[in-house]
Amino acid sequence: MAGENPESNWLRMAKTTARRFNWAWFLDKLSLPLLIAGLLGACLIMLARREWTIFPWAPSLAIAAGVLASVALIAWLVARRHFTTQDTALVRLEAAMKLNNSLTAARHGIAPWPKAVTESSDGTSWNWPRLLVPPLATLFLLSLAFLLPISAKNDPNAAPPEEPANRQSLQASIDELRKDEVIDEEYLDEIEEKVKELREQPKEEWFDHSALEATDSLKEAHEQQLKELERDVRKAERALNALQNHSQGMTPETRERLLDEFDQSLEKMNNGAMKPNKELLKQLGDIDPNQLGNLTPEQLDQLRQNMREQAQKMQGAGGQPQPGEGEGEGDEWLDELMQEGGQPGQGQGNEPGQNGPGQNGPGQGGINRGPGTAPGVLGQEGEELGIGGLEGLESRDLSNTLPGDLLELQDGEHNVDKSKVGVREGGAVEDLGEGGELIWKIAPDLHPNEKKALREFFK
Repeated sequence: MAGENPESNWLRMAKTTARRFNWAWFLDKLSLPLLIAGLLGACLIMLARREWTIFPWAPSLAIAAGVLASVALIAWLVARRHFTTQDTALVRLEAAMKLNNSLTAARHGIAPWPKAVTESSDGTSWNWPRLLVPPLATLFLLSLAFLLPISAKNDPNAAPPEEPANRQSLQASIDELRKDEVIDEEYLDEIEEKVKELREQPKEEWFDHSALEATDSLKEAHEQQLKELERDVRKAERALNALQNHSQGMTPETRERLLDEFDQSLEKMNNGAMKPNKELLKQLGDIDPNQLGNLTPEQLDQLRQNMREQAQKMQGAGGQPQPGEGEGEGDEWLDELMQEGGQPGQGQGNEPGQNGPGQNGPGQGGINRGPGTAPGVLGQEGEELGIGGLEGLESRDLSNTLPGDLLELQDGEHNVDKSKVGVREGGAVEDLGEGGELIWKIAPDLHPNEKKALREFFK
């Protein structure tokens, strides 16, 4: 500066040089901790973005400021041991500017201060790549942690995970039954609570073997109960139909059986885990099948129509019917229940068949009898199949036989040698004896125990 005395000039330059060297030491000791802190901070930021839907900016900035201050403090304490003083800076200046220790001598009052200068050089320069790489790398890592696309676990905008198919099917059945109002609400609430317990399990365990097996068991039990209830409702409706429309021509035994069927179906509906809606159950409980005449035909028809609709809705909520199930089952069940024997040629009631009394021919059918069709009405009868006869099967593949398996069984007679014993050499007739003595002679190769047993047998 103009007008500045030489001492102040050189001391100011020495102070600036010392500050420059101290900053270099501090930045050198800060670079590595700063890079490590940036790497750890980027990892923590990505984890926070994954765990939380809304990133906590305020706490994160406070934590980042605290970490940066701690790293800077540690770096300053480490670099402080290498800091340059003002006197040391004067030595560096006189060495770089070749002043031959004049500054040091002036500092100690031995010689006057050299003439003041406007610019000084300590002989050093900044290494910008080494100085800028650590902070720029740290900034890059932190920016990357914010810019990478990461979905939060509990993102409300994300699509919910799809449930297993068996649980979706069970829930759809429950919703359908609740919408149609055909099942008692208590049962639906109970089974929906069980489904809710399965749904509250961790989503990572939804497709585990145990979770799928539990859902399958619950679904199978629900469908089985639904089928049983549907069958009971249909049986009760058909029994009412028969008692209402065919009571005139049925025998007391058949009527009793129909009453029993109705009572059993009603009892199962009352005692089962799954019950029909309370309105239908009350209507059926108020009916006395023995006193159906107290109800008008319109009331009975409306009740049976309601029962059929309820059973149809149960079938729809329970999935596709199995072969042999459904509405077609009713006619066969009623025919089997009400069918009674009759003589050939008889028609409806006690009227003879069209071929006259005592003659075979198709009848007119009826509620107390079979269809009345004549034999062979469906076409020419084929040959008898000989059912009941025993026929041997022969297999020539012996690759899978085991020791002890029976390979063949035949009927036959013992091969007895009936040739007469002739004259032996020498003119003598050999007498072989009889009984045990004969066995001894004709079978000399038998085991001693076998020979002993034969002697005891032929005594």
